[in-house]
Amino acid sequence: MELLCAFRTHLFHTRSLPFLHTTSKLPASPGNRFLRRDADVKANGVFSGDPDPRAIDRQKALEAAMNDINSSFGNGSVTRLGSAGGALVETFPSGCLTLDLALGGGLPKGRIVEIFGPESSGKTTLALHAIAEVQKLGGNAMLVDAEHAFDPSYSRALGVDIENLIVCQPDNGEMALEIADRMCRSGAIDLICVDSVSALTPRAEIEGEIGMQQMGLQARLMSQALRKMSGNASKAGCTLIFLNQIRYKIGVFYGNPEVTSGGIALKFFASLRLEIRPTGKIKSPKGDEDIGIRVRVRVQKSKGCILDCAEMMDVVVRKGSWYSYADISRLGQGRDKALQYLRGNPHLGNEIEMSRVQMDFSFSHVSMSSNFFNKLVSKVLNSLNFFNNVLETLTISTERRKINPGHLHHIYIV
Repeated sequence: MELLCAFRTHLFHTRSLPFLHTTSKLPASPGNRFLRRDADVKANGVFSGDPDPRAIDRQKALEAAMNDINSSFGNGSVTRLGSAGGALVETFPSGCLTLDLALGGGLPKGRIVEIFGPESSGKTTLALHAIAEVQKLGGNAMLVDAEHAFDPSYSRALGVDIENLIVCQPDNGEMALEIADRMCRSGAIDLICVDSVSALTPRAEIEGEIGMQQMGLQARLMSQALRKMSGNASKAGCTLIFLNQIRYKIGVFYGNPEVTSGGIALKFFASLRLEIRPTGKIKSPKGDEDIGIRVRVRVQKSKGCILDCAEMMDVVVRKGSWYSYADISRLGQGRDKALQYLRGNPHLGNEIEMSRVQMDFSFSHVSMSSNFFNKLVSKVLNSLNFFNNVLETLTISTERRKINPGHLHHIYIV
């Protein structure tokens, strides 16, 4: 028991030695001499508040590495985000004003969007509205009709220019995704809509017999296709909209049994996931027939929100449930009320956004040495506190088990 306790303590303190360079009882070994030299260099450089003498050499090495990469893989392979101007993501209208307000402008360009929901919930209608908006802006749109159920008259009624709409009705899933990827790489398409993921049947499943077990074919197909298409869509500025259906897990008694088809790769690659569900019927003026449905779109995944980012950067302060800006303007009680207030006062939202960008820019220019010093001091203090607790525990163990105090001292200084 005594040997086991000493061995575990020895391992811990051996790992923790790099944070305790000032220990005077360290044995004279090449490794410890290296640690002392490292501590002396950093104490004379970064830790003392003076500029790091290696900063200029590191910057030159960074520029040389970037130039070498750009010459090998092409200009723009690696670049600084501030000089590239790629910090902003352009959007286009989705065809629904309230959805555009919820998304902060509309659907993003060059990203993957997933729209899923139950049957007859308006997934295709929402996608057709987005296609119509892209065509109004002078862009080109493509519809991959994997379900073979495209209705031209209904699309025309929604504002889609069906004469200029590119439609593809593939024979299998590989054909659909390969065509979509080639059109995306052309750089001439602004929007590609795949309707739907559940209808992307793998070629092996089509060529096989009904009833044959084909495990994970569609999931592997989607995962491979998304790995290729995500980068191509970003470079070409083409938005990919995948419509997806809902399935139910078997034997789920607790939690949500719903799951989307095609595996989980689409959940990770999608920058925006919209869940659409019907909430009621729209009656005719006489009230004798149903002429439409009311739907609710829930943003399940969206990368970025001005209020959340401003709160993280301390531009907007939350006290209890109240959000306030600059200690003079109360935005509202609760997140929803604050967002509603910002929508009604766009000038205040722009001011908060500019303040957040300026603070982000200033934070990026903070000296790395101070951040590293604060982290190192914190680790040293935590290690010292833990050492004290371990020392007290081992002292109590020495009194109870009558361990030689010399062993305890040896364990601490190794």
